[in-house]
Amino acid sequence: MKFVKMHGAANDYVYVDCFVESPPADPAAVAALIADRHRGVGGDGLVLVLPSDKATARMRMFNADGSESEMCGNGVRCVAHLVVSRGRAPEGPVTIETGRGVLTLDVTRTGPRTSRVRVDMGEPLLDAADIPVTGVAAGHVVDVACAALGEEQPWWQECGLDPRMTCVSMGNPHAVFYCRDVDRVPLESIGPQIEKHVTFPRRVNVHLVEIVSRDHVRMRTWERGSGITMACGTGASAVCVAGVLTGRTDRAIAADLPGGRLELEWAPEGHVFMTGPAEEVFDGTWWGG
Repeated sequence: MKFVKMHGAANDYVYVDCFVESPPADPAAVAALIADRHRGVGGDGLVLVLPSDKATARMRMFNADGSESEMCGNGVRCVAHLVVSRGRAPEGPVTIETGRGVLTLDVTRTGPRTSRVRVDMGEPLLDAADIPVTGVAAGHVVDVACAALGEEQPWWQECGLDPRMTCVSMGNPHAVFYCRDVDRVPLESIGPQIEKHVTFPRRVNVHLVEIVSRDHVRMRTWERGSGITMACGTGASAVCVAGVLTGRTDRAIAADLPGGRLELEWAPEGHVFMTGPAEEVFDGTWWGG
């Protein structure tokens, strides 16, 4: 099976162009094998780029543990780059079918193997039942106490953690927490603790956010099914929305993640727009096993 290794802000996946390759019979199993950074190609998961009767192409995205996710913001930018670079769509507007629905992206080529892509991420889902979040009052989940964190720990003070969460769905669920210093949060321990808590019936992506200014944040991510990742496009979109809901940031922000910078805007009409890079790293052939 031929593949392309790509990343968007270092959020890296193995992509299979199923316009020319047969999709794997068991993509969940293949995702867990191929994403292994020691015995496989390595990556945050597997993305299948498939024909669609609704859009230019269809994206199916599998996390490193084999679970399928509805949406990946960095991944969908790479899919748009792939279909343009392979001549299946002209540079400019492209539509991609996802588990979130059909998204519109604007692709600008920046090199033979790179593009800058702006994505209309659609409107966020903010009702607790739609995210979903349980054990909270109906309506928006904004600065609400998070049972998944448990009792206060000494490190809360060290990093200035606000233990309240703001929850947003961008087609997949996100819990956003604010702190003074994202680097001092033990994300490797609290990430899985929050992700799998009963509060979140479909599990959740966890984000720690440090406010630099009204239009600039730093963030780190524990991604559902993949663990700590270098970037999360839907997560950065959720952070943009959460900042407006809590009054901490403006509607347009730059988000610095370990893998790079993404630009976000929650437009007044309700849609969230994300702009960032897409880059091919190498091509290869997966022999399986």
